[in-house]
Amino acid sequence: MKAWTKRKPVSSQKTKKSSAPAKGSAVKKGRPLYKRVLLKLSGEVLMGDGSYGIDPETVVYMASEVKKVADKGVQVAVVIGGGNIFRGVAGSVKGMERASADYMGMLATVINALALQNALENLGVQTRVQSAIEMNALAEPYIRRKAMRHFEKGRVVIFAAGTGNPYFTTDTAAALRAMEIGADVILKGTKVDGVYTADPEKDSRAKKYDTISYIDVLNNNLKVMDSTAITLCMDNNLPIVVFNIKKANNIINIVEGKKIGTLVYTSNARRK
Repeated sequence: MKAWTKRKPVSSQKTKKSSAPAKGSAVKKGRPLYKRVLLKLSGEVLMGDGSYGIDPETVVYMASEVKKVADKGVQVAVVIGGGNIFRGVAGSVKGMERASADYMGMLATVINALALQNALENLGVQTRVQSAIEMNALAEPYIRRKAMRHFEKGRVVIFAAGTGNPYFTTDTAAALRAMEIGADVILKGTKVDGVYTADPEKDSRAKKYDTISYIDVLNNNLKVMDSTAITLCMDNNLPIVVFNIKKANNIINIVEGKKIGTLVYTSNARRK
């Protein structure tokens, strides 16, 4: 007679990316839908209402939103852009060599990472910054196994300096790091509450997508992430949730399985 063994809880089993649950699926209230997430923030969100640099109050707000997720036991990685300080593409357009401009942009992401680390640790959240460009006085070098150890210890890890290579955006860095650490999802924080058919700030007729496939994002040239990042996620079945970072509790609500923003995945079937 076959012996029965106690099954492990679903939350402790490794979930394949290709079968990631659709947003809005039934989840026990307060129970995290994801075990490990990567939060992608643009540098511009750190400006607050300003036009340049870092707004301290905004950084504290971002840190408090990350803390809510970390307090649930979810492992959190963060990738931040540097557009609030310097954008490599903009520099190259104005005559600067593209590679040099991109390296300057990478340094800007390190500044942002250190600001967020400081805010998180002031809130009692242990945080480590890992840089793709070695600068030992400021941050750890990026070492995947060391990052995984930090997650096991409940620390937030901020990946800075992009991929460490010019011509690659921080969107691509986010997709790459998410794949390397085995994240369940990329949470893309923006100024709008999802993916639209057009820019909702410029076109009042723009309609929001509830879910959309990677290929439709590419075919319609929708500005979710750059095409390299989208293709990387598509090839590895890594879902992306695009949401409004400025609305409080959005990150924790997504992690708990609530219908927030737009889900980008292999199927554009409507949410249940």
